[in-house]
Amino acid sequence: MGQSAPSAHLNPRIRSAVAAERLLVQMQGLRIPFIDLFIIVAYLLGILAVGVLSVRRQRMTGEAYFLAGRSLGWIMIGAALFASDISTIHLVGLAASGYNEGLVWGNFEWMAAFTLVVLSLFFAPFYFRNRIETLPEYLERRFNAAARSFLAFMAILGALFIHIGMSLYAGATVFEQFFGIDVVTSILVISIVTGIYTVLGGLKAVVVTETIQTVLLIGGSILVTALAIGALPEHGISSMAEFQSQLRPRQLSMIWTDNSVGLAWYSVLLGYPVLGIWYWCTDQTIVQRVLAARSEHDAQIGPLFAGFIKVLPVFILVLPGVIGYVLYGSEIGENANQVLPMLIQELVPTGLRGLISAGLLAALMSTIAAALNSCATLFAVDIVARVRPGTSDASQVRIGRWSAVVVMLLAMAWSTQGAKFSSIFEAVQEIGAALAPAITAVFLWGVFWKRGTAQAAVSTLVFGFIMGATAFVLDFKDADGYKLITQGWGIPFMLQAFYMTVICSCVFYTVSKLTPPPPAEKVEGLTWDNPLSALTRRWTGAGVDPRRLATLLCVVIAALYVLFH
Repeated sequence: MGQSAPSAHLNPRIRSAVAAERLLVQMQGLRIPFIDLFIIVAYLLGILAVGVLSVRRQRMTGEAYFLAGRSLGWIMIGAALFASDISTIHLVGLAASGYNEGLVWGNFEWMAAFTLVVLSLFFAPFYFRNRIETLPEYLERRFNAAARSFLAFMAILGALFIHIGMSLYAGATVFEQFFGIDVVTSILVISIVTGIYTVLGGLKAVVVTETIQTVLLIGGSILVTALAIGALPEHGISSMAEFQSQLRPRQLSMIWTDNSVGLAWYSVLLGYPVLGIWYWCTDQTIVQRVLAARSEHDAQIGPLFAGFIKVLPVFILVLPGVIGYVLYGSEIGENANQVLPMLIQELVPTGLRGLISAGLLAALMSTIAAALNSCATLFAVDIVARVRPGTSDASQVRIGRWSAVVVMLLAMAWSTQGAKFSSIFEAVQEIGAALAPAITAVFLWGVFWKRGTAQAAVSTLVFGFIMGATAFVLDFKDADGYKLITQGWGIPFMLQAFYMTVICSCVFYTVSKLTPPPPAEKVEGLTWDNPLSALTRRWTGAGVDPRRLATLLCVVIAALYVLFH
């Protein structure tokens, strides 16, 4: 028989004293001032209350739970799109990337503006007019039920492993670095708070809280950037020339000519549209906000508003990492993930540090809540409602809530494995590069080519998924840190995504030509007559023409690229 615990035979009073002593030791291990802890706890309770109370008078039908009753205006859509995207992975990862390489990683932010234009002008009109609830539903209408099922499967995997699992781990790691809070404890607390208002309130609660969190996130990031810039004179840097002299070559350049980190201009130009169209135009976690628009105009203007906000992360998320390299490069060394915690700990005073931490929580909870709600929608609408067509509205809501709970539990378990990845931000991009080619190819061909067939869509999704998974496994670092495709074959992940999309397009085109064309009535209202239709049709709606705003956004981004080339 094994020995019992030392305190097992103690009387209750002594056991209580031992427990209290252990708790005191644990609390003494925390590195968090009381005022910061108070602000964080107050924020958690406040956002929970807002999320739950935002739907207290709303009858929770399926449309209300999954699509906020289709009541969202363009401001809430744009803010929610931004908040859903910016996670703790972005906050920590982009700062670390700025520290290591520089502004070049900001291409993931500015290039997003162009794909948001694509969402606004080419995809959103079809989504809104057909009153779809999920992106897989669009594929069923355009192609068939098999395409819908396979896309739902891929979307749930992406949400679980990328949006929720890795975000949970990244957030928990940050809080361990800041305050000494155990990773598992952080994961549990964040998961419970986010899960409660997401499971109870549905998309409306998610979007309301995301709008608040967007303001906090941007404000906190601007504060850290301003304090970092203000600290430069204290380190003997008072001019741009002195600042640049302390940087690595090209650290302030957005456009690279070499592919040392896989982000040369041609890799970005060819590879990012694949990732961007998949992420911004076809991913349920993101596009669900557009599906919930109150009008087609809101569905189109919302993404453009988000595109303008996407100008900011280069300056408030990536640039602080560059400044951190100058201020604390000798202390941080090779551990680039420490740059954001170091900036906050060294520059942000007590009290405001709690506010910044709340901003990190905002980013984390926004991403998790968005993915959780999309998983509930996908499971209830695209799987259960199709397997059991007679499922009532109330049953779908109940099933969606329980599926969200299950997904959260699975993601919590997966998030504990995050330490096995050397770079979470890069890992997320590489997983996306494996998933994106097939989905991007099917949606592009489906929207712009009426001849595309259901057989082609299913074949492309299955073939592309297998090809992407194989490429990801082959390019996974071995024990020596060697990547077969990236280093052995000289093809970085962005170019891999482009080449796989070309292959998927060939599969789609070939199978479509070998199978009977779809009936005209099958594709009516689901495809453009030609790729230029969205740009040349006469605008008859109320409000500003989205094409004018889209042109302005493209001009702004192009000008910024010229400025930071």
